[in-house]
This record gives sequence, C-alpha cells and structure tokens, in this order.
Amino acid sequence: MTYSVAVSGASGYAGGEILRLLADHPDIEIRTVTAHSNAGQPLIDHQPHLRSLAHLTLQDTTPEILAGHDIVFLALPHGQSGQYTDALGDTPLVIDAGADHRLTSADAWDAFYGGTFHEPWTYGVPELPVAGAKQREHLRGATRIAAPGCNASTVSLSLAPGVAAGVIDPGDIVSVLAVGPSGAGKSLKPNLLASEILGSANPYAVGGTHRHIPEIRQALAAASPSTGSGTQTSSGSGTQTGSGSGTQRGSGSGTQTGSGSGTQRIGISFTPVLVPMSRGILATSSAPIVEGATDAQIRAAWQDAYADETFVHVLPEGRFPRTADVIGANTALIGLAIDRAANRVTVVAAVDNLVKGTAGAAIQSMNIALGLPETRALSVNGVAP
Repeated sequence: MTYSVAVSGASGYAGGEILRLLADHPDIEIRTVTAHSNAGQPLIDHQPHLRSLAHLTLQDTTPEILAGHDIVFLALPHGQSGQYTDALGDTPLVIDAGADHRLTSADAWDAFYGGTFHEPWTYGVPELPVAGAKQREHLRGATRIAAPGCNASTVSLSLAPGVAAGVIDPGDIVSVLAVGPSGAGKSLKPNLLASEILGSANPYAVGGTHRHIPEIRQALAAASPSTGSGTQTSSGSGTQTGSGSGTQRGSGSGTQTGSGSGTQRIGISFTPVLVPMSRGILATSSAPIVEGATDAQIRAAWQDAYADETFVHVLPEGRFPRTADVIGANTALIGLAIDRAANRVTVVAAVDNLVKGTAGAAIQSMNIALGLPETRALSVNGVAP
C-alpha cells in the first residue's frame, strides 16, 4: 500500500530533511510540497540536494492544498501549525514538527510561547520511557503526532532512564548543550550569519527561558514512577486510507506523555550554546545520585532501558559520543559517567538535530502509527568524515 504525502514548510531545513528521508521510503508517494514566500518556485531551487524530487513545485500552504492526502507533515515555525491542523480533521494522519501540539499544559504554553493553545497530540519519541513502558506503545495507531523539539528529546532521552529507575534526583538537573544553527531554522537572522558564529560559541536563552524546558519537564515527569501514569489523549480519529486498494484503520486516539501534574518535581537548569557546526547537538546533563543507588544499578538503568533499541545506543563505560558520529543518522549515542566525588551522574548524548531530533523522529513515529517496520527509510549509519 502506498500513502500519499504533503509536506508544508518544504523549503526549510526541517521540511527538507523530512523530504530527504521520505524520498527513499518505499511506502510513500510525495505528491505535494508547500511553502509561504517561496510558493510558485521549483523545490529544487531551495533544496538542490533533493535531485529525485526535482519535478515538484512549491505550492501555497493552505488547508485546501494540504487536504486530500493520507499523511500531512507540518514543518512550520512555532505557533503556525494550529491554524492548519484545525482544518485537517479529515486527514488520516497529521504530524506536526512544530511546537503547537507538544505541551499538555496551557499555562506552560502561555509562559514560554504565548498565543493560542492547541490540544496535545501523541508525543513522537518512541524510545522514551513512560510509566513502565515506552512511548512507542502510545504511537501505535495514532492519528495525530507531535514531533519533538530536538533539544528537548535529546535531554529527555539522556535522563529518562535514571528518572524511571529512581536512581537520580530529577529536582536538580543541569544541562548544557552545544547546538548547530540549523536548529533555529532557515530564516535569515543576523545572529546566525557566518561572520557572527564562525570562531565563536554563543549561549542563548540563558536562565530558564528556552522554550524546550516545559517539554523536557513534561517528558521526565511522565517517566517518573510516581507521576508517569498521567496521560493525555488526543482527539484525532479517522480511517487511514492510502492510494492503494486497501484501507488501514487507526485506533482513533493517541496518548500524550505527561499530564503536567508531576512536572513540579522536575527542576532543570538548561543552557544551549550555539557553536559553528551546521548540524548536531551534544548535550551534557547531570543529576544527583539518589542515596543508596549503586554504580551497577545506575549503569543498568540506562543499559536496560535501551538494550533493545535500534536507534538509541548506550556506549561502553568510559566512552562518550561525538556529533560527528551521528550526522545523517537517526541515532542517539549516549555516554554515562558516575561521579562519586560530586555524587552526580553525567550523561553525554549526541544526535543530529535534523534527523533524530526532528525529521527522523517524525518518520519513525509515522512508521509505528501505520504499522510499518519502525526502521523503514531510516539509518543508524552516519556520514564521515
């Protein structure tokens, strides 16, 4: 069965990465690509690396153009997806790569984003531990999926196993991230000019102001044994119909991690630093060790959580990842150190922000929702040098 797809924001970084991965997906036909100011221009003018999609022309982003497909990906700036998702009620599967449907708390949305609050959708981080299971189970048959924020999913995957196992105290988390500028999107911004970032490291959103903080707190609260039972069900429903002769019926609802009731237990100091690499996140996170937790229990928490995962790998003791090892891959590499002198666990995680951080997570979640092999069109192999 072949599913027809429309991708909005197709001239941007996230939209282009979604298209790059979907272009090699045997169950997908990319029929429509849309943009705003670039509408009417050939896709290849804005994504010259996508040679197999040179026949496509960017159309206007309107509900009417996006409708009529089996799957719609929205790769739009934060706050812009909701106006379209409200009008796509008949679309069998909608995946939002923006923030509009990630948060379960209207208060958190108002505090960090502002504007209209939209209902939470099923969170698109399949490997994330939640209430004794994995978020993957909530993605099966989902019809509305909120792809994660790249920084948020990196930190959440880094620490959720320790929170779930009760071996770290989530009330005193410190995370510092080296981040490539592609995570800020393709729009021209003076602080992202090459002359501003080359040869420099620049902190931003310092002091608890970054918009991914409530998303991290929500995900880690869902992983906590004492609060993880809270879930939010999305209202999306419908029948998954492809261009083939058959239909695939979804479950009619999805589950979003974390109702917000346990987020008060999660205390995090989060500082991203812009560094001169086009892609990648290297997140260094630490948290206090819970009294009585042994080194073996701590290491087992992470190893057991991800032992069977294709895309999340815990490195051997004493080994730590580089961003160079994950570029182009849907892989998260994690290194773990137990610092008894400081009584803290330090976790270093590396991802490609455009793949595992955004587009890869969205497509992995799509595969699960449709009942396809989870790894289809996704690679564990990076590009080197």
